[in-house]
Amino acid sequence: MARGHDLVGLTVLALLSVRAAHPYELHRFIVDTHKDYIAGLPRSLYHAVERLARDELVVPAKTDRAGRRPERTVYEITEEGRKELATRLRRLLEQPDPDRRTLVAGLSLIGCLPPDEAQRALRGRAATIEGVLAGMDAHRRAMTDSGLPEILMIEVECEQALHTAELEWIRGLLDRLGKGELEWIEKGAWP
Repeated sequence: MARGHDLVGLTVLALLSVRAAHPYELHRFIVDTHKDYIAGLPRSLYHAVERLARDELVVPAKTDRAGRRPERTVYEITEEGRKELATRLRRLLEQPDPDRRTLVAGLSLIGCLPPDEAQRALRGRAATIEGVLAGMDAHRRAMTDSGLPEILMIEVECEQALHTAELEWIRGLLDRLGKGELEWIEKGAWP
């Protein structure tokens, strides 16, 4: 989990928004697609499913048994779960966070939002980063003008470079989305 973001729960909601599944299927998909922003599998996944079910964001749809395997409960997302997914995902995409895993998680699940909402969230992020960069630039100039040696502000320069690279990448992604170069996920699309 990253700074109060339930990335495991968000991922469960996203996957269940595509199709109903049992926790073991979700676990396999997360591992197979290298969603490395999730830690503590499989325990964190099962706890997330329990929390989401308690909060009525997902509900049991049916119970399956294949051969000698134990029964597995298949969950599906509720309408309230879909709303929560959209809210959480937009927030991850819109708001820069010092923990870069939040951006990776948001991008990993971006296909769960309608394309126009995803683009709007990314444009909001770009505008925020532009503001942060302007503030950092002004701060560096003020500190340099006050006689502070530049070496004592090198970490600000590093942060500026990281923000600049992210902004450039986000702008490129927005361009690709605007041109329709990326296919959007279809219901039932993950294996």
